[in-house]
Amino acid sequence: MSAVEALHAAIAAGIGIAVNGESLSLKASSPPPEHVLTGLSRNKAEIIALLRPRADGWSAEDWQMFFDERAGIVEFDGGVSRSKAEVQAFACCVSEWMNHHPAISSPDGCLACGGSDSAHDPLLPFGADSQGHAWLHSRCWKGWYEVRKEAAIAALTVMGIEIPAKFPNDFGKNGSI
Repeated sequence: MSAVEALHAAIAAGIGIAVNGESLSLKASSPPPEHVLTGLSRNKAEIIALLRPRADGWSAEDWQMFFDERAGIVEFDGGVSRSKAEVQAFACCVSEWMNHHPAISSPDGCLACGGSDSAHDPLLPFGADSQGHAWLHSRCWKGWYEVRKEAAIAALTVMGIEIPAKFPNDFGKNGSI
């Protein structure tokens, strides 16, 4: 079970999660299933890294304000229904979360598969972070990017930003984000 899968399982089990220093604080109305707790425990460091505010200092409240602002702009300025506006706002939050949590790796190996650079399969820099890039083979990018989106969705959900009912969570398979 990955960190993202552990977060999804915790959310599905009704567990509230917060970062408290180097620990996770859990709140639930009933005892969670053991496999969920095991998944959270095994992936604690990665979950904390996903949920901890970065140097930008955005809190859960900041993310909620960002979501509400984007939804309001789309709804009122764009003349779109609230449910459609929330879908677009959530997509903006996913993109913004990935911008706030850049993936940076060494140019010595593919961040996704670990393979090295070669003439027939070069490593390419992805991202625009001033600190560096994520180095990937072009064939590895799509799967890696899907995992990044899943991590963003999990982190936003933990912060209380609910996935809109009509959010096309197909990670680009049918033309969605």
